[in-house]
Amino acid sequence: MTVELIRHGNTLWQGTGRYQGKSDVPLSAAGLAELHPPETGPETVYITRLCRTRQTAERLFPYATLVETDGLEEMDFGDFEGRSANDMAHDPAYRAWVDTMCQGPCPGGESQARFIRRVTEAFARLLDVVAVKENNLTIIAHGGTQLAVLSAFADPKKLYFDWSVPCGHSYVLDASHWPTERRLTVLAQRDYTKEAAP
Repeated sequence: MTVELIRHGNTLWQGTGRYQGKSDVPLSAAGLAELHPPETGPETVYITRLCRTRQTAERLFPYATLVETDGLEEMDFGDFEGRSANDMAHDPAYRAWVDTMCQGPCPGGESQARFIRRVTEAFARLLDVVAVKENNLTIIAHGGTQLAVLSAFADPKKLYFDWSVPCGHSYVLDASHWPTERRLTVLAQRDYTKEAAP
């Protein structure tokens, strides 16, 4: 079984430095236009409740059935949502969070550890169910979702932030060892912002 974990396309806030975890920010016109559908795609795509994953799925896989899955949403940045690091340069709560290497709890939001636990538990439940009946699992989620899943389960081992890829990029993973070892092997990366070669 293979798993493809795709990061949504560029949103209206991408590149502004604003934290957009739980905020339901849509794709920008440019972000939508730069996504290139593949020649073939999965029958079913799992997405989060946030519109940026649905818009990405509708663009890349227009004929797929979309299934919203709880627990795979981006990290909840609480009071920091919608604000940039520059906006909060003198905010004591933000400075305290940065001093923990962004691992402590965000006021009104999640800590990195709580976020990783939420995402990995949701991912494991989904993969356990889908693996019984399907050979492929395609998920369109968020950058943080990729970081959480891959830092927890992927081989080779890397640190959390080392798994970061741009919007519209994915990891393709071999899940053949999942049932016995809870391990995923990285097979490839894909870039959906580039047109396929003719």
